[in-house]
Amino acid sequence: MFTQLIVWLNAAATLMARVLLAPIAWLPGWLSATIIAVATGLLMLLAFKHTSNQVAIRHVRNQVKANLLSLSLFKDSMAVSLRAQGRILQNAGRLCMLSLVPMLVMIVPMCLLLGQLALWYQARPLAVGEESIVSVHLASNGNDTLAPQLESSAAFECTAGPVHVPGKQLVCWRIVAAQRGLHELSFTFDGQTVTKELAVGEGYLPVSLERPAWDWSAALLNPREAPLSPASGVTSIEIAYPQRDGWTSGTDWWLIYWFGVSFAAAFAARPLLNVNI
Repeated sequence: MFTQLIVWLNAAATLMARVLLAPIAWLPGWLSATIIAVATGLLMLLAFKHTSNQVAIRHVRNQVKANLLSLSLFKDSMAVSLRAQGRILQNAGRLCMLSLVPMLVMIVPMCLLLGQLALWYQARPLAVGEESIVSVHLASNGNDTLAPQLESSAAFECTAGPVHVPGKQLVCWRIVAAQRGLHELSFTFDGQTVTKELAVGEGYLPVSLERPAWDWSAALLNPREAPLSPASGVTSIEIAYPQRDGWTSGTDWWLIYWFGVSFAAAFAARPLLNVNI
């Protein structure tokens, strides 16, 4: 049931992302990554403001300031210093508790957003003429005598496979991209057909690295394609896409950049929006 809920949330997030994240396709990577990070920071700040007890947070912060002042004024008194330090630690714990509700409110939309951003920045699509490996993972209780069949398409050329990896329930093909766009690879296995999206082109396209198994964590990390049904006999399908270069919008670096810029934007806008954190 939880996996189904993630699938529904992913579907809604994907529909919204098709509109809101569409400019990524034609903007420079550094610019789109910066705009998204700043916008995310501001939205997180507003969400924090309206889901937290701002009066209580302001009161606790004032107590922290007062105790810091006590440390400065009465630094020669061990008793006063110890009491002030204890109160500072106590107030720090209260601030963490007061931040718990807004953090819980934001965690789901942030996870969905990061899953959508990863489709654009985590890898780049295949270029026309570029090779890749397609891997199909079979269920452990699958029929070992059957092998998935990759249907031919004008979008690619199959140059090797299927190759069986003994003991791993894994079947691989080597393909060469032949046509730009978002295409579907079709596999037939044990009387059923399963598909996997293939991205070919230049610049920025949403790239789905894996069509995942029916598991909530795998579905959350791979939101573009619905998880495979346990009845299909296939647990997941992967395509080895190349890494994307760049420290603002490249593989793995985009997440660090997003985190840094979004939090910097939130803290810079904090006094303007009168938010206590």
